[in-house]
Amino acid sequence: MIKSKLSEIMGKKRIKMSELQELTGLGINTIRKIYYNTGNNVSYSTLDKICEALDCKISDILEYVPSKT
Repeated sequence: MIKSKLSEIMGKKRIKMSELQELTGLGINTIRKIYYNTGNNVSYSTLDKICEALDCKISDILEYVPSKT
C-alpha cells in the first residue's frame, strides 16, 4: 500500500493546510485526502504542485508499505 507522509513534512515545515492551498492552488479537500491518507487517485500534477510548494521530493510525501498477508 502507498502511505502519505504529507502530514509529517507539513509538520516539520510548520505549514498549515490553508497555506499549502494558497501555495499550490489545490482544493482543500484534495489536500485533506492526501494529508489524512484517504485519497485514492492522486494525479502527477497534484504531486508536482505539492513538491514544488514544499521544496521536496515525491519520496518525502509518499512511501510504499508492504501489505501484511
